[in-house]
Amino acid sequence: MLEATGLSAWYGEAQALHEVDVRVGEGEVVTLVGRNGAGKTTLVRCLIGLHRQVSGAVSFLDRDVTRMPAHQRARAGMGWVQDDRGIYASLTVEENLLLPPTVSGRAWTLKQVYEAFPELAGRRKAGGTTLSGGEQQMLAIARALRTGACLLLMDEPSEGLAPVVVARIREIIRQIKATGVGILLIEQNVTFAATVADRHYLLSQGRIVETLDNSDFRRREGELLKHLGI
Repeated sequence: MLEATGLSAWYGEAQALHEVDVRVGEGEVVTLVGRNGAGKTTLVRCLIGLHRQVSGAVSFLDRDVTRMPAHQRARAGMGWVQDDRGIYASLTVEENLLLPPTVSGRAWTLKQVYEAFPELAGRRKAGGTTLSGGEQQMLAIARALRTGACLLLMDEPSEGLAPVVVARIREIIRQIKATGVGILLIEQNVTFAATVADRHYLLSQGRIVETLDNSDFRRREGELLKHLGI
């Protein structure tokens, strides 16, 4: 579904990524794990087309999108759930959901959204600023699904949320995976990552230093926690 090869990126003369290779298959959850500053968000911004100082190649659905601008990648089926959630404060929950355009026949209807996210159904007329952190995260995910995206790039969906809400986000990710949507997930919460992902890329100083399947990742969880300084 998504494949990046030899991806390098710069901020001015400072190199942030070094020859990174990443792939995500249909219905697969893959995490990018690393300390702050490892290059995780830069990598996702390169994949979605928001970072311009980049070399290498990006293929999406067997199509070369390396030079394609971000809005065209979104129309092709990439959805981005950013770390600040991007909720429009002046709009209601339902208005936030109705705002993005539909890019494919996979787009979730409002009925499907409210069935999957009953928390949002009960607050459909509530303003964006009145939502809790967990409700905002659910809204950000649901809004991406409303477009019909077949690949979601998610930046720290569990960050700052209570354990009970993290468990709900885990359930939602598993539900999305079951529909065949691919997910690339930036995550520092190693325990959370181990419960949702099929594979893991460990980043350090802008390089992929290891690729682990989930069984190896679970077995080495203590070591990874120490490596990440968590």
